[in-house]
Amino acid sequence: MSRHILHMIIAGGCLLLCTLGPRAAGQAPPADGSVAWTPLFDGTTLNGWFNPYDWGQAEAKDGEIHLTTTKRKFFLVTEKPYADFVFEAEVKMPEGKSNSGFMFRCHVKKNRVWGYQAEVDPSGRKWSGGLYDEGRRKWFISPNRDKAASKEEGQKSIAEFRARAGECFKRDDWNTYRIECRGESIKISVNGTLCTDIQDPKDAQGFIAIQHHGEKGKLYRFRNVRIQDLVPAEPAKIPANEGPDAARKAAKPKAK
Repeated sequence: MSRHILHMIIAGGCLLLCTLGPRAAGQAPPADGSVAWTPLFDGTTLNGWFNPYDWGQAEAKDGEIHLTTTKRKFFLVTEKPYADFVFEAEVKMPEGKSNSGFMFRCHVKKNRVWGYQAEVDPSGRKWSGGLYDEGRRKWFISPNRDKAASKEEGQKSIAEFRARAGECFKRDDWNTYRIECRGESIKISVNGTLCTDIQDPKDAQGFIAIQHHGEKGKLYRFRNVRIQDLVPAEPAKIPANEGPDAARKAAKPKAK
């Protein structure tokens, strides 16, 4: 056997091992096109979703997820955690005062959800596509109101965000959200406009959730919810007192 052929065999074997072996630490996730889209909503049931709250109603109807409540805000949460991914969904807000968000890499306990949230804001503030840290740092960036060193810097951040993303949200129509998480990189787009592009190491994995902000009797609608699971989460690293299973165990027994 010639030395050239031997080198080709060795090189081919190394390539095969790299392809089949586990992803090395720090290695980039696969390109989007190499990972198939997985529906997170089948259009007819809420299989794969869970309401960790004692209030709030979720229903699958006409190919959509409908959220309503008679009390205060709540989140409908995925049963499965995710790490690196590309997530897409459409949302349509009710008339009048309302607010929503897409939680991602979030934490879940009984009657509580916290973590990253892609803002859905149909109000005159025009903050849709901003990043809010629910239950922790509040407005984290884009607009950076709560982290600005001064009121003037905060107002400047808000103005810059509105100039970049203020017109992307369609008030009385369906709006497509895209959230991309790769390592510390977080990107949020609304209807094709990149609104938030940051690096943050706070959470590497967690659950996905959709929000009803608590306006009594108002209908929040979601559809075409799907994900590209680039680097799967490690459920073993989810704290034992967090997640849907822990929330179920913490539920109060219903009165007979």
